[in-house]
Amino acid sequence: MTIDRTREVMSRYWESDHQDVSVMADDVVFSHMATGDEHRGPEAVGRMLDYMYRQAFDATAETRSRICGDDQAVLEAEFVGKHIGEFAGIPATGRSVRVPLCVVYDLESDKIKRARVYIELPVLMRQLGKA
Repeated sequence: MTIDRTREVMSRYWESDHQDVSVMADDVVFSHMATGDEHRGPEAVGRMLDYMYRQAFDATAETRSRICGDDQAVLEAEFVGKHIGEFAGIPATGRSVRVPLCVVYDLESDKIKRARVYIELPVLMRQLGKA
């Protein structure tokens, strides 16, 4: 897969505000590197993204940089929003959050095959009032 094609696929995904699961392989896996949690398949990944960006938080990913190569892409961003629902056993606090986020994507056959999500959970928990 060329860099241009990788950029096309990833731009479609990023510009959909993480909602376009049609760019994901049937056996896609998103892994949270801090916890080891994995979400397998487009539906499960879509549910996880919906939970993080629209149920637990009203949030967006504010992009700092995007890097695309042959069959791989990286997003450096900040997860920015408001805590509106239960997260990690913490009821909605209404607090604003701004948390460093990095995601490394592997692509295969014009689809996202794997994503490794690095989010600064200690920063998030501190912003939610839990040290």
